[in-house]
Amino acid sequence: MKDAAGTIRCRSCAGQDLGVFLSLGNMPLSDGFLAPDDLAGEEPRFPLDVAFCRDCALAQILETVPPEKLFGADYPYFSSFTDALLKHSAANVAARIAERHLDGNSLVVELASNDGYLLQYYRAQGIPVLGIDPAQGPVAAARARGVETLQAFFGRDLAMRLAAEGRRADVIHANNVLAHVADTNGFVSGIGTLLKDDGVAVIEVPYVKELIDHGEFDTIYHEHLCYFSVTALTRLFQRHGLSLHRVEPLAIHGGSLRVFVGKREGGDRSVAQYLQAERQAGVDEYEYYTGFSARVARIRTDLVALLNKLKQDGARIAGYGAAAKGTILLNFAHLGGEMLEFVADRNVHKQGRYIPGVRLPIVSPERILQAQPDYLLILPWNFKEEIMEQQAEYRRRGGRFIIPVPEPVVIQPGSLQ
Repeated sequence: MKDAAGTIRCRSCAGQDLGVFLSLGNMPLSDGFLAPDDLAGEEPRFPLDVAFCRDCALAQILETVPPEKLFGADYPYFSSFTDALLKHSAANVAARIAERHLDGNSLVVELASNDGYLLQYYRAQGIPVLGIDPAQGPVAAARARGVETLQAFFGRDLAMRLAAEGRRADVIHANNVLAHVADTNGFVSGIGTLLKDDGVAVIEVPYVKELIDHGEFDTIYHEHLCYFSVTALTRLFQRHGLSLHRVEPLAIHGGSLRVFVGKREGGDRSVAQYLQAERQAGVDEYEYYTGFSARVARIRTDLVALLNKLKQDGARIAGYGAAAKGTILLNFAHLGGEMLEFVADRNVHKQGRYIPGVRLPIVSPERILQAQPDYLLILPWNFKEEIMEQQAEYRRRGGRFIIPVPEPVVIQPGSLQ
């Protein structure tokens, strides 16, 4: 990020020793889906360069798009459209209720609570909840299902106001949001302010080691400002008087971490094990990241070659899932209407719009069986099992799937049975 003098500094430690290891070029906003009336105009594009801080080991993008542009009134992401995420969230809630002995005298707060997808499970058990989210549409959806939600960006000031009102939290959830905030330190300071002395913050982040090892370049976009290791998280939270108590690996989103953070010092064996493993692998050193750009270029080359070969053989191809990562992949590989007929998505808030940059139409999944393309390119590959299960009839009719990451592969109908 840039300071007031225009100097690029680390988002966590404010250091200046940043080494760029991937440049994806000027990219449109990943969730900036276009309405038909927008097609005549130019879209905003912003540089997408990723760097590693040699001082605190945080991987991060250098450009900061104003949050109001990213999470404004038209923000189209609604968590409840993803069945796997709902199942994941329900299990998370059940475990926290049992572990923390939560009841009607407790308070659970979620930061970036979206449409109430997670807090609804606490509310069903009679546990008081408060959601905080800046996006108008998801907030309205959360309130409609009875989840109290503040429409606001979370930070130090809001945390101080809530704490002054006596609304300090037993549990704070922050799922896939720590990477989204421009004021990283203000956000973490706010968690410390809002959390009770014996409370716990349960935070989920995509794991940078999985991203690098598996070539998950399409999870890099302007909403995701940071890419965390346990090393970087430990240093960030220590700066604000907080400690990592436990680390759990998660399969969701291509490989994530769930970290448990509180005010008492010290963590269990899992924290020490992750820190040691990261030192041994070199995750805390710039050299670990230097081969990533070549790996990403190879994925793009292989995917384009595969799709070109299929098209030359007369195949018809469509996409599935108007996900943010799909915007990045399609634009980086220059895959537009000459290659894909459409992109299907269950989210009714995206249907009728167009993918940024490549301007592919987003349609209802019903279109798949109507058109019966030969192949579906699954853009949100992190939910590929759920998508392929949903498309069982398409598969039964002979439809095939293409998974682009970590390497492009075609999944034949028979191999799914």
